[in-house]
Amino acid sequence: MAKIDPKVFKGERLGRILRRLGRCSREQVYEALHLQKERKGRVGELLLELGHCTQMQITEALSLQRGFQMVNLEGRTIEEDVLSSIPPETVRAYGVVPLKYDPGSRRILIAMKTPDNLRAIDDLSQLMDFKVQAVVAPAEQVDALIKEHFSGATDLGQVLAKAEDSNALGALSSRGESIDLGVIEEAAADNQIIELLDLVLRIGIQEQASDIHFEPFEDQLRIRQRIDGVLYEMAPVRKHLAMAIISRVKVMANLDIAERRLPQDGRIEMMGRDLRVSILPTMFGESAVLRILDREVVS
Repeated sequence: MAKIDPKVFKGERLGRILRRLGRCSREQVYEALHLQKERKGRVGELLLELGHCTQMQITEALSLQRGFQMVNLEGRTIEEDVLSSIPPETVRAYGVVPLKYDPGSRRILIAMKTPDNLRAIDDLSQLMDFKVQAVVAPAEQVDALIKEHFSGATDLGQVLAKAEDSNALGALSSRGESIDLGVIEEAAADNQIIELLDLVLRIGIQEQASDIHFEPFEDQLRIRQRIDGVLYEMAPVRKHLAMAIISRVKVMANLDIAERRLPQDGRIEMMGRDLRVSILPTMFGESAVLRILDREVVS
């Protein structure tokens, strides 16, 4: 697949892009446009129906129109640290594959099956703090890589253990409640905390929980989800991680992480759901309750 600069075609009409790429003729585009006046429908679909273009050619043109490079992933080898940058549940939920990842800058390159998968880019940027660049690849190639590398499930216990064993987060255990704002911000942006909270929320959504509770106690933070009216324990978390986790919830909900004495309310958008966030101060620190609502029902 020849490399084509998407900047040259971004914003152009689809028919013009296909003609400039040599995928169809001017007459064939006019035929599709004439048919569009009679039947409505999209030009790409009509060109496909008329047999003037293939689905791959249409996807390539749509990708370039939206500023995305079309790439071939056949025979592509992905490094192990790149594969582990996004949890399998996230990869499968959004239908994307990580191709490159720089942990220092959190820049990540992902391959998508279609150029209209903007939710994947937005959620990975907002919820997991990635600086996302995206390309488009044939759907069967993306699906093959997902099946090969991401068919398993992420174990919540393993993710939690990594966070609890982190030296950077372990330093929080000796600081008590009087922690500088800079330290709180750094803890909320820690990769282990981001991965842990993303997985907890994703599990709650997938298991159709109505709400998720983060409840601080004297020696631990309890995470529970409510399913069919019953609260189920998800994971007990060591006390020193509580502030980092609650602060991460605040960051995702655009709340003030410096404010720890007053209640706060916000919202998070994730996987087509609205998560209504309620933060409350308690005797042992702040608690958080996330109410999970279907966005279509809310609207």
